[in-house]
Amino acid sequence: MMTFRFAKCTVAVGVIGLAAVLPSDAQAASATATATVTINAANSMAKTVDMSFGTIGTTATAGTVVLGTDGSRTCTNVDCLAGSPGVAASFDVTGDNHATYSITLPSSASLTGPGPAMTANAFTSLPTPTGTLSGAGAETLLVGATLAVGTVGAQTPGTYTSTNFTVTVNYN
Repeated sequence: MMTFRFAKCTVAVGVIGLAAVLPSDAQAASATATATVTINAANSMAKTVDMSFGTIGTTATAGTVVLGTDGSRTCTNVDCLAGSPGVAASFDVTGDNHATYSITLPSSASLTGPGPAMTANAFTSLPTPTGTLSGAGAETLLVGATLAVGTVGAQTPGTYTSTNFTVTVNYN
């Protein structure tokens, strides 16, 4: 019988010891936090100058006019006339200070006029392929391209103009 009482006593002490190590409401802890979000300024882009390949003369062989982002022209089998220089397209890009953005250029643009259409392609930009806005949240984006020109017999003299072509910038 004593063994039986000893067993009961051991179980009672074990339950008391277990209760001492379990957490109670007096030991609970809590902390608080806040949530934040930053909204970027809307990026925007505005054309300031249209692209111009200048005035050229055709030759007996089809050729190209490569218009650089600095307005320089490289003419192959085409006469680049000195009195009418090229002008790169120019865009003002604005948004958050120091924001970076990617640039998407058109694949081509068709210039139509009094004769067969000419194609501008191989568009280039400065900066490329990404830009970074200044501390004031602005940058100028310049765009050049290559114009395919027909021969003297195929390309009718006159002014050729493209429909609008799209240059896109997206925040990175």
